[in-house]
Amino acid sequence: MLEFEWMWVLFLLPLPLLALLLPSKKQGQEAALRVPSLTQGIEAKSQHKGTKKLGLLLATIAWIALILATARPQWLGEPVSIPAEGRDLMIAVDLSGSMKIDDMQVNGRQVDRLKMIKYVLSDFIKRRVGDRLGLILFADTAYLQAPLTYDRETVEQLLNESLIGLVGEQTAIGDAIGLAIKRFETRKESNKVLILLTDGQNTAGNITPEQANELAVNNGVTIYTIGVGADKMLVQSFFGNRQVNPSQDLDEGMLTDIATSTGGQYFRARDAESLKQIYATLDELEPIARESKQMRPLQALYYYPLGLALLITFLMGLVPLIKQFWLKEATK
Repeated sequence: MLEFEWMWVLFLLPLPLLALLLPSKKQGQEAALRVPSLTQGIEAKSQHKGTKKLGLLLATIAWIALILATARPQWLGEPVSIPAEGRDLMIAVDLSGSMKIDDMQVNGRQVDRLKMIKYVLSDFIKRRVGDRLGLILFADTAYLQAPLTYDRETVEQLLNESLIGLVGEQTAIGDAIGLAIKRFETRKESNKVLILLTDGQNTAGNITPEQANELAVNNGVTIYTIGVGADKMLVQSFFGNRQVNPSQDLDEGMLTDIATSTGGQYFRARDAESLKQIYATLDELEPIARESKQMRPLQALYYYPLGLALLITFLMGLVPLIKQFWLKEATK
């Protein structure tokens, strides 16, 4: 819908007509008031009535366009829903060396743990409409890969570009939690949620999981921990195939304590299907923000009539100069 912010400016449109009310200039007398004319150059050089009318028409169009631009026209778009209550959701993904273990399956194909996480987590990220998402990658230490943002596509892309061993081979769970808490400090009025995925125990970092847990409780951060890895796996040895537990290093006690003390929950992801169910549960525990508020986007349009007025004024000033040039050339 088109509207004008300064509608009262439109009352200035008939202002040039006031020049008709001024007393005409008599012979032998100077006019009481000189009124500049945009068509003076054209009228002085033109001997044809058609040219005068054209100049007057162009001047009128330029004046109308200038007034329209001054009235600040703008296009009011259709109502757009915006989140009434958003949440800040940080995702921390383990990139330690043990994530290379290929004890997962995706579409019938054996893959490592990180590829399975990427496959399932991508769909979870797409569904978090209205939430600010961030991404932390950790191994020997923790790195902020994506700050909290509404740009879910970028977060998903950065996750898919992550590589095992990118930040080392060990597991700094405490550092990952501490970094997430630090990024939450500037967000005072939102739900602060951390989803931490790991397949091991804390073996590196400057902050212990116990210290990070205490910081999370004091700062109101809810942590959902997910232990990744199968319980059984067949490996080849000199004596043939034997069954092992590839997740024997997973510290489920520590992950459970962190989750429960912060008001979250610990989950166990033994395969892709169980991880999908975990994300479905998280959608229920931390529902996506409802879109109850609406706004109507505004697009400024003043530059269109302003550009037209400037173009006409430029052409009206340029035409007399061109005619004068050709007259000089013709008299040579």
